[in-house]
Amino acid sequence: MQLLPLAPDLSFPPLGRSPDDLLFSFRVKQAAIGPYVTQKWGWDEDYQFAVHQRHFEEKPFFAIERGRARIGTISVQQIGHHIRFGEFYILPSDQRAGPGTRILAHCLDAADSLSLPVQLEYLKWNPVGSLYKRHGFVVTGETEIHWLMERPAHGFGY
Repeated sequence: MQLLPLAPDLSFPPLGRSPDDLLFSFRVKQAAIGPYVTQKWGWDEDYQFAVHQRHFEEKPFFAIERGRARIGTISVQQIGHHIRFGEFYILPSDQRAGPGTRILAHCLDAADSLSLPVQLEYLKWNPVGSLYKRHGFVVTGETEIHWLMERPAHGFGY
């Protein structure tokens, strides 16, 4: 699934499988959710990198660029009859400044154009859940550490 640019300033170029793209995506993740991981378990660099590398190899990753600056990552893909939204990490300097809300709404519009629900998960103690709830996501399940959420499909004419 491709993500079209979001006027006037955001674009989502696909990340390749290069070591530089892997390291960039890992460092963004570390900056964005490292404090929440550390709060629960501490930060084991080798373990976290291995987990991230596995995800990087399994999913399509996109950079989030504002102008020419990379400010985050995202993974959006159609899996069967839903859209999987994840790996949504924005550098702390750009958090709570609007791009996350705009990007999420943009992805939901893309899912709506396909009339597909959107699924995601996030760490239970990460405050990002309030963003997802504001956009119509509801809890559909949980693991020991994650809330599982879904936003129902909205077709045109709703």
